[in-house]
Amino acid sequence: MNILYTNMIHWILPLVLILAGLLGGIVSEKVIFKKLKRFISSRQIPGNEIIFRSLNRMPFFWCVLAGFYGAVISYHPEPDVAELLRKIIVGAFLYTVTVVFARLTAGFVNLFLRRTDGLSASLLSNAAKTIVLVLGTLILLQTLGVEITPILTTLGIGGIAVGLALQDTLANLFSGFYLLISKQVRTGDYVKLNDGNHEGYVTDITWRNTTIKELSNNVIIVPNSKLASAIFTNYHLPVKEITLTISVGVGYDSDLEQVEKVTVEVAKEVMQEIAPELIANKPYIRFNEFADFSINFTLYMRVNEFFDQRIARHLFIKKLHKRYQEEGIKIPFPIREIYVQGDGSKNGAMTLK
Repeated sequence: MNILYTNMIHWILPLVLILAGLLGGIVSEKVIFKKLKRFISSRQIPGNEIIFRSLNRMPFFWCVLAGFYGAVISYHPEPDVAELLRKIIVGAFLYTVTVVFARLTAGFVNLFLRRTDGLSASLLSNAAKTIVLVLGTLILLQTLGVEITPILTTLGIGGIAVGLALQDTLANLFSGFYLLISKQVRTGDYVKLNDGNHEGYVTDITWRNTTIKELSNNVIIVPNSKLASAIFTNYHLPVKEITLTISVGVGYDSDLEQVEKVTVEVAKEVMQEIAPELIANKPYIRFNEFADFSINFTLYMRVNEFFDQRIARHLFIKKLHKRYQEEGIKIPFPIREIYVQGDGSKNGAMTLK
């Protein structure tokens, strides 16, 4: 009876510590952590969302680990068992700390890249997160007394085999880094592939693919290695602003000085609506052809980016047509004279227009 009572007393404190750890984890997660999150969020401290997202569920695990650690110390197991349990608990704690740092790194890299125009968040943030996890794991193993030199050697040899087996994947990965470093393609750029059938805005560059969103809202997935070796047009390089060209023809009886004046005025009205910040770059026209039915010229007008061409062209044609009608400037339409030769005994020659 005394032995049973002694064993029960011996188990009570470890069990109490484990339960205290569980209870402390629940309280810290559901009460303290949430109140602290609301308090800091109300102060609008930069990066607070990233910090709390990185710490999600971690206070609970840390309290539970603390409870188990206290239970091991209070129970006084065999030295070998105690050492093994201590290493397991310490290893679990260090791993959770590594996960927190990896989340923080990825989060702040994302935050920085969102403020830096044109850089892909997913590829660089995932790369940074992976590096932190690998380094943290190596430090964890070294702390637990595991020799990491043989592991690194094994990884080096295995890496060669994996590299040979995953040539396409690695090619896409390094091509993605090449695209980012060379700045040939950035998120937000409008690109047109050389096949002539695919174009749109680059929305993301991942470790394997580049995602392009078409104006029709469809998504094109292009492997990074294909894009890196393809011929494509980037309409946002070297700058987003582009020159819109529109061809127009007027009748031969038109006053070309008036035509130039009226057309430029209409172009300025359009620029004032869609690109007032570019109004210093005055639109202009250049006459270029004596055609069959008209004198043709080309209007040159600056717009903010590739997508603005559509609305600018739409507004310009509407306004120019109305203004030409008011000014009496005619836009001729094609006329053909057709001669139908009769048999000479009935209708003779007939002319149609």
